[in-house]
Amino acid sequence: MSIRDLRSSTVSVNLFTFCVFLSCFPGFILSAIVTLDSIVIYNTHELIKAVKPKVYFQCIGGNKTNFPDVKEKNVRYNFNGEESWQPLTEFSGKKCKRCGLYEADTFKPDDKFDEWELCPSDFNASDGKYVRFKNKEFNITFWCPKCVPDIPASSSTTAPDKEEKEKGMHVVLILLIVVAVLAVCIVVGFAAYKYWQKKKREQDQARFLKLFEDGDDIEDEMGLDHII
Repeated sequence: MSIRDLRSSTVSVNLFTFCVFLSCFPGFILSAIVTLDSIVIYNTHELIKAVKPKVYFQCIGGNKTNFPDVKEKNVRYNFNGEESWQPLTEFSGKKCKRCGLYEADTFKPDDKFDEWELCPSDFNASDGKYVRFKNKEFNITFWCPKCVPDIPASSSTTAPDKEEKEKGMHVVLILLIVVAVLAVCIVVGFAAYKYWQKKKREQDQARFLKLFEDGDDIEDEMGLDHII
């Protein structure tokens, strides 16, 4: 085998091992896209109120995503996740990202609506949505369907009650088994004790009869029967 073939075989083995590792730990790597579902801004930071705000979203180390449609206060803007500027960010693992909502300015640093830790675990609703609200600033809804943990279709709000009932049934079943085993042990022990008493009586009777038989043999040997 040549060195090239050996290297190719090594790469194939390593790739196969990596695939097996991922299949064994499906939740180890998460690839989930976050999009904007809706947004309402309650305030703008422009000194001249006639100037339309330039709102954007950005995570540290990520690209800036401008919201070109968001121009008015107290107006709810809804999106379908297919806009040209979507998605906002993507999770490649379970680690959080430092993100924020900002308003661009020309002659001074950009204004900050808010900054926070955006995590995959925030999307714990069944619809995969996460709402971020800041009083007098904004109300924004993000959507990340792949961030939602896998939940069996048959599960419901009564799942904890069902689990409690199953645990109770298991405890009762274990108690019944223990009682049954103890009952069997008592019955078997009592039967063994009665059998032992029976065998002991038989042995005592046999020993008693043997004593009489031995006494008769001694009398025969001494000739006592003729004297009597």
